[in-house]
Amino acid sequence: MQPIVTPYFHAATHTWSYLVACPATATAAIVDPVLDYDAAAARTATLTADALLAHVREHKLTLAFVLETHAHADHLSAAGYLRHETGAVLGIGAGIAEVDRHAATLFGGELGRGAFDRRFAAGECFALGALEVEVLATPGHTPDGVTYRIGDAAFVGDTLFPPDVGTARCDFPGGDAATLYRSIARILALPDATTLYHGHDYPPAGRGPRATSTVAEQRRANVHLAGKDEAQYVALREARDRTLPVPALLLPALQWNLAGGRAPSPDANGVSYLKLPLDRWGRPA
Repeated sequence: MQPIVTPYFHAATHTWSYLVACPATATAAIVDPVLDYDAAAARTATLTADALLAHVREHKLTLAFVLETHAHADHLSAAGYLRHETGAVLGIGAGIAEVDRHAATLFGGELGRGAFDRRFAAGECFALGALEVEVLATPGHTPDGVTYRIGDAAFVGDTLFPPDVGTARCDFPGGDAATLYRSIARILALPDATTLYHGHDYPPAGRGPRATSTVAEQRRANVHLAGKDEAQYVALREARDRTLPVPALLLPALQWNLAGGRAPSPDANGVSYLKLPLDRWGRPA
């Protein structure tokens, strides 16, 4: 039995989210949901997440899980909102503890204690209705990266983008290009026909956003991987990462997402605040 997968693309952050349903039981999970966020006004909205909930209700699904492939640095997660609205279990990879330790040096304390209902270990399996979900540890972009494999589908987060875009950056705290190469090798050892669901797409001119590729296609045509051994990949990845700007939403996103997609506790005036640590990130101008 294979899952029914409905992709949703959030154009503002180039993010793919997925609604995954068991056809036998109508049990569902949402992978990597996005919260709408106006950075200039520091205002959040739930239009994108509400579209996912509308699909759940229209198809009479039971949302059992909200699953994060990692702590995202380029968008705010709607996981906390969806958990609040539905009672779904919020899950992420066990490596989130290491991400939290790195973030504590920026924000003055760990943010993720108790924020997630499940912290999945490498190789752990759990049921989504009549389907089995296998958790593959795929760190490198971040220490907590996981891939959720369900039948012939694998939700790879930011390890692999469409083949003409390549792979994720590895210059965040705890990231490592050699580790990512080995994680990708683990994914590309899956059967050739396995459908890989990307976490992002940054499409070049002339094509629209693409949600999926196959193992065989990635092995043959990924512009960062094809024909390269580990040393060549690491050299390419590290050189490229040195040219990339800091993601626009990195500092807000880390605080929000490490807390399980929830706002920090409000101050006495009832307002929640995000911190901006000065001169702690990026290269000097």
